[in-house]
Amino acid sequence: MPGSSPAQATNRSTLLGGAAILLWSTTIAFSRSLTEQLGTFSAAALIYCLAGIFGLVYVAVWGGGLRQLTRLPGAYLFGCGGLFVAYMVCLYGAIGLAATRTQVLVIGLINYLWPGLSLVFSIPLLGRKAKPFLPVGIAVALAGIWLATNNGTDLTLAHMFTEPSARLPYSLAFIAAICWGLYSNLSRRWAANNDIGAVPLFLAASGLMLGIFRIFTPEQANWSLEAGAALVYMALFPAMLAYVLWDIAVRKGEIILVASLSYLTPLLSTLVSSMVLKVTPGPGLWFGALLVMCGAVICKASLANP
Repeated sequence: MPGSSPAQATNRSTLLGGAAILLWSTTIAFSRSLTEQLGTFSAAALIYCLAGIFGLVYVAVWGGGLRQLTRLPGAYLFGCGGLFVAYMVCLYGAIGLAATRTQVLVIGLINYLWPGLSLVFSIPLLGRKAKPFLPVGIAVALAGIWLATNNGTDLTLAHMFTEPSARLPYSLAFIAAICWGLYSNLSRRWAANNDIGAVPLFLAASGLMLGIFRIFTPEQANWSLEAGAALVYMALFPAMLAYVLWDIAVRKGEIILVASLSYLTPLLSTLVSSMVLKVTPGPGLWFGALLVMCGAVICKASLANP
């Protein structure tokens, strides 16, 4: 915005990251609901193809034209683009392969390791300096995520590695968390000085890749008005809008604060998932909420600008 100070622009970008986190809190629940109705790769391909088309139309009409995307650094386009696509494929593969809706909550837990990984990766990738109590903050936040997502069920850490039906989806969720932690930092490193990001292009590429997986995966879609409405919602908000806002936040905002705030996502996501998927949360949810917020504060305080 003309006349804004750098500090004001940074604060606005950071707030956009917070808005993205709120939108993302609905992703796991609606994604699972859609994959159950349309099939894993069918639902994911439709969501991200639509989101990519919406985003590219916006850039073409109101964002200065698609030519702007060709001027972005190659490392950002191909490096961050590859991580973005890998994240989507792994996450939706994990959600679709979950044997039960309870396992979906555990997948959410593993996926939400990415905020802590983002903070850890910011040390070598962005030159952040860590204080000795960074591991404490990460441990506290992860304990909160575990409690909030476990919800008092009998799932244990050992179960995550010994249950045959859980190995592949849980492994994919962990790879997804690593990909997004790297993406969040490398976007800042490679494209911080650019006024536009390539998220619409990344979304379209993700949709195409998921569509290729769909070709080789037999699935049966059961369409309904509810499924159509959920598909449009997912494409416009948690997909297109949230990722665009996050891209701005990690390139222009206070990335440590944005990453720390993202620790709230598991709590919000668990609440939404519990309502949409009809999985009753246990008392661990409330203890987890307190630990998540405390961990976010500790992590924010433990990293400083280089």
